[in-house]
Amino acid sequence: MLIVGGGTAGWMTAASLAHRLGRLGMSITLVESSAVGTIGVGEATVPAIRRYFQSLGLDAFQVMKSTNGTVKLAIEFDGWAREGHSFLHPFGRYGLEAGPVAFHDLWNRLRSAGDAGTLDDYAMGSRLARAGRMTLPPDQPRVDFENFDWAVHFDAGRFAAYLRSFAEARGVRRIDARIAEVLRGDGESIRGVKLDNGETHEAALFIDCSGFHRLLIEKSLQSGFVDWRHWLPCDRAIALPCAHADVDAIAPYTRARALEAGWTWRIPLQNRVGNGYVYSSDHISDDAALAALRAQLEGEALAEPNLVRFRTGHVKRFWIGNCVAIGLSSGFLEPLESTSISLIQMGIDKLLHLWPDTAISPVLADEYNRLSITEFERVRDFIILHYSANGRQGELWRHCRDMPLPETLARRIAAYRARGMLLKYDLESFFEPSWLCMFGNFGIEAGSWDPLANLLPLPDLQEVTRRVREDIRRVASGCMTHREFLAKAGALA
Repeated sequence: MLIVGGGTAGWMTAASLAHRLGRLGMSITLVESSAVGTIGVGEATVPAIRRYFQSLGLDAFQVMKSTNGTVKLAIEFDGWAREGHSFLHPFGRYGLEAGPVAFHDLWNRLRSAGDAGTLDDYAMGSRLARAGRMTLPPDQPRVDFENFDWAVHFDAGRFAAYLRSFAEARGVRRIDARIAEVLRGDGESIRGVKLDNGETHEAALFIDCSGFHRLLIEKSLQSGFVDWRHWLPCDRAIALPCAHADVDAIAPYTRARALEAGWTWRIPLQNRVGNGYVYSSDHISDDAALAALRAQLEGEALAEPNLVRFRTGHVKRFWIGNCVAIGLSSGFLEPLESTSISLIQMGIDKLLHLWPDTAISPVLADEYNRLSITEFERVRDFIILHYSANGRQGELWRHCRDMPLPETLARRIAAYRARGMLLKYDLESFFEPSWLCMFGNFGIEAGSWDPLANLLPLPDLQEVTRRVREDIRRVASGCMTHREFLAKAGALA
């Protein structure tokens, strides 16, 4: 098997396949050029990354120590619902349930009475994040609100290097070279690749991790591309790390701040802060975007700015013949909800689940493509909601409010407005609490709620939820600081 491209996608794939399939005696070669840079801005994750660590037998805190990693409890959305308004999208559940009555039905009833509080008040992850504190969720939560999850921020370059060492220790061979030519086989297949060092390498299966170049899946096999710019108009990003304003107060969350022509990210690592501006080139120039980003920096810039041009969408077929695209080569959804690495992970998981024999049945490729398209569409809808529900001024933001929505997203919004229903679809990446977070914080009102919620006396419901909010605040404020937690866990570099 030959993997074309390194970076996060290439080395995550190599590490997983070597670990899971090494006993089959399979040969794995990865080709990457040290002269070709990687995008390297995928520094924020979702909780699924910890399941990836576990799948390789890795300790999350040791990975964090090697990658200057920090805890991520949530994403702060600053100025999206309206200027001056901020809310957190935490990992995990909100509040409590009352038997068969879900929390969102209780909250919507309270909201109609004017005594609901904010959603942030009901999430342990949000309260910890705001306080700059961290603790591990208990193995057996005593109450619903103790059920929360967490992810990590890390240096993407260090993470790829960490996985490279892991993979090479398990027999993966790395070749430092560029692809000079892709050699086609019969039909829709690849026979091999010719490198710029004169070598030719053939394989039974090829994994395209060549990023936006898409050397195999698009340039050679002509997969075609499904372009979603009409829904997600941002098409460029500038990344620029800086020094911490206060290295002892590292926030355990990512920040996404809405600006005139897009949004900026802030990702705190142990040794620096990752910053970037994702924007629409139709609404701001590259120079103006860079100036706006520099104005956001809290400390000295630590590198030259890195400009990335991209298309949102995905290839029409992720698996063609004997070639599978994973990572940016398969598609890209802007990093608003930190899904790039989780989409890599899902691609690897599907490949392992559908691992072919030497014949490579097209049935497997068809199933892989079906699943991949659905996964991308589910993430797409969630990200579009952030834009379409915005309450900002400006040409870009008015366009996003007025644009027609995908039918699947329009149906979700209609169901929530009709009776506070949170629809469930197959292959979701974001579950009911995440959709509630967006609906509730963007002011999308539920027309009603589960009638069973009306059986609870309103004064009793108000008192119970008041105590829950107070308990969450009290527990969170008593936890150790983020830096203390990292030190105790052995995660400090």
